[in-house]
Amino acid sequence: MIDAQLLRENPDIVRSSQAARGASVELVDEALVADAARRTAINEFETLRASQNLFGKRVAQAAKDEKKQLVAEAQDLAARVKAASAAAADADAEFDRIVGSIANPILDGVPAGGEDDFVLLKSVGEKPRFDFEPRDHLELGELLGAIDMGRGAKVSGARFSFLRGIGARLELAIMNMGLDRALAGGFIPLITPTLVKPEIMRGTGFLGEHADEIYYLPADDLYLTGTSEVALAGYHSDEILDLTAGPLRYAGWSTCYRREAGSGGKDTRGIIRVHQFNKLEMFSYVLPENAAAEHERLLAFQENMLGALGLSYRVIDTAAGDLGSSAARKYDVEAWVPTQGAYRELTSTSNCTTYQARRLDIRYRTESGKTAPVATLNGTLATTRWIVALLETHQCADGSVVVPDALRPYLGGLEIIEPDSL
Repeated sequence: MIDAQLLRENPDIVRSSQAARGASVELVDEALVADAARRTAINEFETLRASQNLFGKRVAQAAKDEKKQLVAEAQDLAARVKAASAAAADADAEFDRIVGSIANPILDGVPAGGEDDFVLLKSVGEKPRFDFEPRDHLELGELLGAIDMGRGAKVSGARFSFLRGIGARLELAIMNMGLDRALAGGFIPLITPTLVKPEIMRGTGFLGEHADEIYYLPADDLYLTGTSEVALAGYHSDEILDLTAGPLRYAGWSTCYRREAGSGGKDTRGIIRVHQFNKLEMFSYVLPENAAAEHERLLAFQENMLGALGLSYRVIDTAAGDLGSSAARKYDVEAWVPTQGAYRELTSTSNCTTYQARRLDIRYRTESGKTAPVATLNGTLATTRWIVALLETHQCADGSVVVPDALRPYLGGLEIIEPDSL
């Protein structure tokens, strides 16, 4: 959740952030009222408890004939302390409920508005041009024996597929290429759980307005993750981290699941928007003052991957209203998809500042010896969707696809994927 001190001392910063996101500004005033009520209730409890302690000493020192009356008074005081404790707990819970609904305050420079209000930071690479009518990724995938949507739907329903033959090999190649680059960058690889407890899902900020995107298993009270970010954030929950040697960096490999609620009719063709996919996710725990620099570092890893795969892409500074509740800034990296004549998001990287760490109680020890929340950041380094841009960008007139040089070592040196490849 957000910093209570920031809320108390600079509520206008939080109000401006909520307004930029298109979220409730009134929540800020409700949180301020709840915070004042919480502090009053805690103060009343602590005052009564101090009086109880002093009264206890008086009872212990009282003469025998006084004790009966004093004990009765002590019992009354104990009841009042108990009631005050319950009132303080209720006030604290109410504050947590309200402030937990306030999104992470955006960073300076993040554009206000919705999905279309992003700021273009850069465009890289030439868009491919063809002297033939290009095929889309699904037509290519079927021609290459790489993608089977029909049997995916037969087995699991809409928005499921089989990656077969070279399709399966392509996904593993892209993921392994990303993993090698993450290892070279000092990331520790993790194969993460894909089922997590509610408190972990809630702590990362995914049980807010987009909770309908998440698969839930009520019999087990567990959630299927839509990104290994969730498990990676929970990895160090309730811990004090030693960051004296630098950030802790992880690369999580997992299968991911999303219900794609509300996306009826959108991207129904092919593997752009599916219910199940694989992803390699970078995740960093850093000192708060180093978070902005780490964000640029994660972005550089993503750009290097796309550049190595020969993809034309752009980087955008996502507008506040298109951020998740935990992100204070997010860069989307979008690749050009020729048959759509549009850039489509392949990856993103978010600076969540201390928002997730506060909710998950992840701290570091300051020079004073006190603890403070760390900052967390995440960024995707490879995912199933990348196959879409790769196939369409590097296709040839006969339906074959040229394998980018950087990817060939991960495909046994394969240079061209022929239509009859299996």
